[in-house]
Amino acid sequence: MDSTGRGKRVVVIGGGITGLTAAYRLTQAARAREHPLEVILLEASGRLGGTIATHSQDGLLLEQGPDCFLSAKPWGVRLCEELGLESELIGTTTQYRQSFIVRGGRLVPVPQGFYLMAPGSWRSLLTTPVFSWRGKLRMALDLVVPRRTATADESLAQFVTRRLGREALERMAQPMVGGIYTADPQYLSMQATMPQFLEMEQRHGSLIRAMLQKQRSASSATPAGTSGPRYGMFVSFRHGMQTLVDTLVAHLPASTVRLETPVRRLQRLADTQRWLVHLNQQPALEADAVCVSLPAPQAGQLLRDVDGTLATALQAIPYASSAIVNLVCTRTQVAHPLDGMGFVVPAIEQRALLACSFSSVKFAGRAPQAQVLLRAFVGGALQQEQLAHSDAEIQQAIVHDLRQLLGLTGEPLAMSVTRHLEAMPQYHVGHLDRVAHIISRMAHCPGLVLAGNAYHGVGIPDCIHSAEQAGQRLLEYLGTSSVPYAVSASAVPALSGGAKILEGQKS
Repeated sequence: MDSTGRGKRVVVIGGGITGLTAAYRLTQAARAREHPLEVILLEASGRLGGTIATHSQDGLLLEQGPDCFLSAKPWGVRLCEELGLESELIGTTTQYRQSFIVRGGRLVPVPQGFYLMAPGSWRSLLTTPVFSWRGKLRMALDLVVPRRTATADESLAQFVTRRLGREALERMAQPMVGGIYTADPQYLSMQATMPQFLEMEQRHGSLIRAMLQKQRSASSATPAGTSGPRYGMFVSFRHGMQTLVDTLVAHLPASTVRLETPVRRLQRLADTQRWLVHLNQQPALEADAVCVSLPAPQAGQLLRDVDGTLATALQAIPYASSAIVNLVCTRTQVAHPLDGMGFVVPAIEQRALLACSFSSVKFAGRAPQAQVLLRAFVGGALQQEQLAHSDAEIQQAIVHDLRQLLGLTGEPLAMSVTRHLEAMPQYHVGHLDRVAHIISRMAHCPGLVLAGNAYHGVGIPDCIHSAEQAGQRLLEYLGTSSVPYAVSASAVPALSGGAKILEGQKS
């Protein structure tokens, strides 16, 4: 309790995976403290989980948002272990750990040893039909292209074109890297998204040289036939990603969550140094501290009366929209052997599809044996116009592409479209400088933290880590550092009043 004898209150705004994790961490800390800490989680919609949602029906397990997360970033797996979910975690199937890329209207395997944009095998580069001979020769010039000496940020398109050529950008980097962020490579920041390739260039003077060395050291541990993403690093849950959301909710006191409670604005009370959270058609809540785990533009809207400069900086972070189409058909309707995890589509192929996962191949237990479950993706920064179409029109376009690419025949047994509007932040060139500016403005807002995928990483583990850092900062602000979880000293901090930019791992 404080000097007035009342307990401390923290309000978490936003009930996606970030807000849920922050509320969970704070309530765990409250249980470990001598004095109680009231945590209130406000969610504008009628459900928790944000983009994470799983629907089960007739032996099908349909993911309407992300279907897995990266285990190489430890924060997601660590949280699952703490929640007792180790036995629920599953990896991708081991039979077909390869992926495809569309070239000239047909699926060809991503060359073995390729890592997002750079080849790790001369043989695979020379024999792949993904690139023309002219394109392959230009990629080989990476061995003699000098290192870049300038330190300013550059876009993915600038970097790949400079080192590997235009064809490498259009045929590989754009669909593989740009697809992760649903981004336009002309604007995507290398420093914020792919710093490992900048390091390769500076350390080895060549991406190919760096990848060849990496492949030699890892060849003994890489299964034959592996191509594309490192599928062994992706994990999900036996009963879908909703498992994580439901388990976090189960660990929260019933009084913590308030659904259908949109926040209108935030106000800093100068006399009491507390925060006033103004709600729509409900009395305002007073709080000692606030965690805003919303998309950056929405966070900026709430803070417009607190710090106009901060609000403007947050609202300047652009977002892209996308949609996921779940499609079910019988196995006999698909001519393609489906001997992989899925495929990506370069923008120059001019398809409605961005990518397609073979969900019933990728993870076990997603569909009955005689059926196939596919997840198609549309929209993103390069194809925002696709989202202007109706669900029926999107479905029709997807079926048209799958007939040509997979040999789909007949009509699907079922289809559904899930739209994620303004859900993916775009890390444009200069993103890290923009985040640094936001952090500097947060120094004027003690007791306030920002968390989520807009700042230091877009994946689920990044969101979890951001939430944990936010919880740590708030507990320190409220006068306790006795938290029931470990925080790496090298981790990037959440955005908070007075926070510093620490050197360390960046997503």
